[in-house]
Order: sequence, then C-alpha cells, then structure tokens
Amino acid sequence: MIKYILRRLLFFIPVILGVIFIVFTLLHITPGDPAKIILGQGATPESVQALRQEMGLNKPFLVQFFIYLRDLIIHQDIGISYVTKMPVMVSILGCLPYTFKLALASIFVGIIFGIPTGIISAVKQYSIFDNVTMVLALIGLSMPVFWLGLLLIILFSVQLGWLPASGFDSFKSMILPSLALGSQSVAMFARMTRSSMLEIIRQDYIRTIRAKGQKEIVITIMHTLRNSLIPIITIVGVQFGTLLGGALLTESVFSIPGIGRLMVDSIKTRDYPVVQGGVLIIAIFVCIVNLIVDIIYGFVDPRIKSQYV
Repeated sequence: MIKYILRRLLFFIPVILGVIFIVFTLLHITPGDPAKIILGQGATPESVQALRQEMGLNKPFLVQFFIYLRDLIIHQDIGISYVTKMPVMVSILGCLPYTFKLALASIFVGIIFGIPTGIISAVKQYSIFDNVTMVLALIGLSMPVFWLGLLLIILFSVQLGWLPASGFDSFKSMILPSLALGSQSVAMFARMTRSSMLEIIRQDYIRTIRAKGQKEIVITIMHTLRNSLIPIITIVGVQFGTLLGGALLTESVFSIPGIGRLMVDSIKTRDYPVVQGGVLIIAIFVCIVNLIVDIIYGFVDPRIKSQYV
C-alpha cells in the first residue's frame, strides 16, 4: 500500500508542474500589457518601459516562467496584485475558507440526498419513485446553477423572507448557496449510484446471497453498495474538485467573498497575478482531491492492494 501511495505522489508532481506551465502560458499570451494596466492609460512610453524592465517583463518567456516557478517553490510567492498592491497569496488565503466551506457544504448536500436516492431507485427499478427521481435528476443536471440560485433567492428571500439572500457568515446564509451549488451533485450522485448498483445487483453472487436467505437490507448495504463504491467515490472526488472551481458564479450571485468572486473581480480589472494565483490554487486542490481519491481506492478495492504487496 505504501508503494501505491508513493507512486501516486510521484505522479502528482508533474501534473502540478504542467498546470503551472499551462496557466502561466495562457496569461502570458493574453492581450494586454500589465505595465500599462498598472500605470494607467495616460502613462508615457518611457515609464511603461521602465516598469516592464523592473517587473522582468522584457525577459524571454522561459526565463520569466522559471523565475515564477522559483519564487513559487522557494518563497511561496505567486506575485503582487496590480490593483491592491498586496501579495496574491494573502488575498487568496483570505478568500479560500469561504470557497472551501461552500464546496464542502455542497458536496455534503449531494451525498446526503443523492446517494440514498440512487440506492432506492436501484432497488426499486422502474417504480414510480425511480422514474420521478431520474426525471428530476435529469432536470437538475440541465439547470444552470446561477439561474437556480436566483430562483431560490426570489422564493426564499424575497417572497417568503425565510433566508438571507447574500453572505456566508451563518448557518442560514449557507443554506441557499449550498442547495444551488449542490443540486447538480445530487442529480449526478443519484444517477451514478443507481447505474453502478444495477450492474452489481445482476451479478450471480448477489442471487446466491439472496437464495441463502440473507436480509435484503444487508444485501443492499454490505454487498451491493460496497461493491459499487469505486465509481461512486470517483464521481464524488471529481465533483468536489469541480465545485471548488465551479463556485465562481454561485459566489457572485450570493455575494460570497470566496476565490470565485475574487477571480471575477480580478478578470474585470485585468489583475492577472490574482487570476493566475486563483487558477493555480484551485488546480492544486483538484489534484490533491484526485490524489486522495486514488489512495481511498487502495483501501476500498483489495485488488489494488494486492498489486503493491
């Protein structure tokens, strides 16, 4: 098992380096001169050229990239904001808890409502419950998150006055954003759980266990669900990583001061270091989540353990 974890950790390093290179390259070729953005439109060509020289923007692309990589690895420095003049890392670390809490709350909503729904739909295949929930799941997957968020605000905040329409500093204020962002997770988990369990239910060993007189609840939980966990764990991990990045519009709709809203504001002002830092942090967290999922595989599936004994 240790060999399996070490191998996954080794794969983690080139993936992160690749993400850093791609993000840096995309922002490097994006139209717009950072020196002109900082100094404003009325700046003279001499002052712009002097600032470019000071910031190292006149150096070749690969030299700029390796300087950025060096500062990131050695000093954990991902640049200075053009607008606030503050270190980007400080701004991101201030917003990260809000995004992380929103993603956790949304994935919790997805697991609590989606997986049990998928289990019941698989056990009662083609029943009214199964048909209705799968139609609702399809609607949930098709519905834009920001549009659902606006509908929830209109209903529960404007019309009924039960919940606040913005903020993320209390339990009540967390409900609407979590439901809006978690709606697609509920639909996705329900469909994946149902599909995975139906594949296991048709196996011969499940029929044998049922023929021996084992209770249906034990068959469902201990045998069917347990052997369906690999695809379910996969989709939960992938969706959590998606929620970290997909919270962008949700944070804007509900005025949550997270990384998503910070990046939207930074894109409007062409604050490239903040955009680059936000994308980088989200990408690192997605890679970490995928690494954790791969490690969980080793504990869930004995076949993976046996390969590295």
